Amino acid sequence: MKEEIAESNKEFTAECTKVLMAVSDALYAIGGKWKLMIIIAMARGNNRFTELQKQVTGISARVLSSELKELELNGFIIKKVSVGYPVMIEYQLLPYSHTLEEVVGAMTRWGMQHREKIKSERSGSKVGAETSLKK
Repeated sequence: MKEEIAESNKEFTAECTKVLMAVSDALYAIGGKWKLMIIIAMARGNNRFTELQKQVTGISARVLSSELKELELNGFIIKKVSVGYPVMIEYQLLPYSHTLEEVVGAMTRWGMQHREKIKSERSGSKVGAETSLKK
């Protein structure tokens, strides 16, 4: 009996470790405040550095540069430099970036749902506060 429980716990622990490692790998590749936002902006046609910096509100040039390098290292984007005058640098999504569509869709739906939940809770607490003040 104890051996069965111990074996069951090992399987549970192994499965947990596997899931945690997979999530850790995903967060390493696309985690942080900016990476998915950059990919989303690029998917909407913003391919130049200045366009991305304008579209992704609040990101500094230094951080954008760093995030673009990391996205390139992880195989999501490629940097294209056109020879000529002036030199034009554009970033393009690679096919691998499309593997994130399901993740982005799920995060978008959850984010909208969460925003509505917070708004309704705040407006509900204001109504509750106003009602209790009128009593």
